[in-house]
Amino acid sequence: MVILPIFNSKGTYKVSPTKIIGLGLNYHSHIKESSSINIKAVPDEIPKEPILFPKTPNVLIGHEEQIVIPKFLKGYNFDELRIDYEAELALIIKDKCKDIPIEEAYDYILGYTCMNDISQRNIQFLDKSGWFRGKSLDTFGPIGPILVLSKDIGDPQNLNIRCKLNDKVVQDSNTKYMIFSIPEIIEFVSKNFTLEKGDIILTGTPSGVGPLIDGDIIEVEIEKIGVLRNSVIEK
Repeated sequence: MVILPIFNSKGTYKVSPTKIIGLGLNYHSHIKESSSINIKAVPDEIPKEPILFPKTPNVLIGHEEQIVIPKFLKGYNFDELRIDYEAELALIIKDKCKDIPIEEAYDYILGYTCMNDISQRNIQFLDKSGWFRGKSLDTFGPIGPILVLSKDIGDPQNLNIRCKLNDKVVQDSNTKYMIFSIPEIIEFVSKNFTLEKGDIILTGTPSGVGPLIDGDIIEVEIEKIGVLRNSVIEK
């Protein structure tokens, strides 16, 4: 279970979504690098509509908890075992909703936090069923360190987003470079699925994604939210 302190409040928030919906290729810079990290079965041009994928709630861990690379992956004998970090702005849905128009989208967002969309690339590319398994292994969704309510975030479409691997900056961008804006994402997702209170939507990652190995320290930092830090262990 992950409990997030609420910014500017003495309260806490229990992260307990019915679903976690990820967004693929939502930054121009990430599209450009996709071929270099061997992302297949996705367009190399700007998507005409958001590319969605699921992550299951078992991925969730908190700030300073360990990302676990499961040893069973070695049994596949991949030429290069690849588990990637992806720094992302995550939003949490405030109330059950469906078919939300763009102009009302922000009314249905409780708040924002950092999330790391850990991805097992080998399985992601090879599974005929798509991205499901490679995105949903245990601990593959660090979240935190706090929840910033919508009223306190200012403009969520203009936040600096960075990622550091072992204290080296590897991702550095701003949420203004999203292809699909937050209201457009809410409109599209809620058209396809009923959203429940507490559901999480990831808004995509900028360029600079890369591999994690045992012993790494990975940090996701988003302006006005803070730093989500996790270590990596193989077991």
